[in-house]
Amino acid sequence: MRITSFPLGPLDTNCHVLDHQGQALAVDPGGDPAEVLEFLRAEKLTLAHILITHLHFDHIYGCAALAKATGAPVLAPPADAYLLDTELGGGGMYGFPVVELFDYAPLAEGPARFLGLECQCLATPGHTPGSLSFYFPAVTAAFVGDLIFYRSVGRTDFPGGSSEALKKSVQEKIFTLPGETTLYSGHGLETTVADEKTHNPFFLHEMF
Repeated sequence: MRITSFPLGPLDTNCHVLDHQGQALAVDPGGDPAEVLEFLRAEKLTLAHILITHLHFDHIYGCAALAKATGAPVLAPPADAYLLDTELGGGGMYGFPVVELFDYAPLAEGPARFLGLECQCLATPGHTPGSLSFYFPAVTAAFVGDLIFYRSVGRTDFPGGSSEALKKSVQEKIFTLPGETTLYSGHGLETTVADEKTHNPFFLHEMF
């Protein structure tokens, strides 16, 4: 089992690719997926799913192209669907490109299996109302989108954001995972649950 990350698009959004036994899934293709497609070809991998943590434009720019090139279905949180009708989801704000339309199936909180691996789809609102995190116990890894970063947290000042909800999501859904769990965020470096519980300045005075 392997996790490979590709910073894509205008905001260097991390597209994380998990592969296992010849199958792969991609989380948040935020830009031109050419680099991901070349990796899949070189490693002889079949892309089985495209998972979306939330429907902000910088996490979905590559969805249409990647789905078209591979035939992989896109799974995304339905509570964020309204964002696609705004510049936050559909693009166009601050001069950024418009997002190419793509089809997706709704993905809710609960257990799932991807690549033959157990996955816990966790509802982690705060950055957006529908934000999801994907925890894979077999690889002690969680893909957390823009919920929490290395020594930081996601923005909550966009419409639909909530600092109270984000804090609760981190405390109840992320900081309750095993300390060695690697957190793969939407931007920047990966980190671990234990490191963030100890060093993240937004939670330094909390008791766990």
